Amino acid sequence: MPDRTPLLGLSQEGLVDLLEDGAKNWLAMDGLWFLAVEETFGLEKAIELDRRVWERFSPIEARRILRRRGIPPGGGLLALAEALRFRLYARINDQEITWTETGTLVLKVRTCRVQEARRRDDRPLFPCQEVGLVEYSAFARAVDGRIETRCLGSPPDRPEGAWCAWEFAISGAG
Repeated sequence: MPDRTPLLGLSQEGLVDLLEDGAKNWLAMDGLWFLAVEETFGLEKAIELDRRVWERFSPIEARRILRRRGIPPGGGLLALAEALRFRLYARINDQEITWTETGTLVLKVRTCRVQEARRRDDRPLFPCQEVGLVEYSAFARAVDGRIETRCLGSPPDRPEGAWCAWEFAISGAG
């Protein structure tokens, strides 16, 4: 087991700062990996490999959040709403979770470090809908296998006031 002593001496604010830095580092590594694949093999191959990575990573992240937060699997949309609040993305992107009148859950990502970095570097926006659907579906199914995911908008088709929006519903409901 790694030495936790340096962490135990940090203040609560220091631990939160460290977590936020870790999330930024995680995303920077993901982005640099993606750019290397994109530059070497093209955008289509980078997206194909990115889908494969998110299909495997998202359930790992979800299960770890459930375990750490004491959320039992199969907890439906309430469990998903709680788990989404603890994703690494939630530490670095401004996101909003709301409920519809029909009882579905909607996640809107208002700021996106990935798209903002691509814009800053004069790269075209990442057409993330295909990858995002894999990512959010795999995460949601790991929380509860009955959850279905639908993209409400994502580059290249952004929803108003957000970079992307995702709707989650229990299979057969609503």
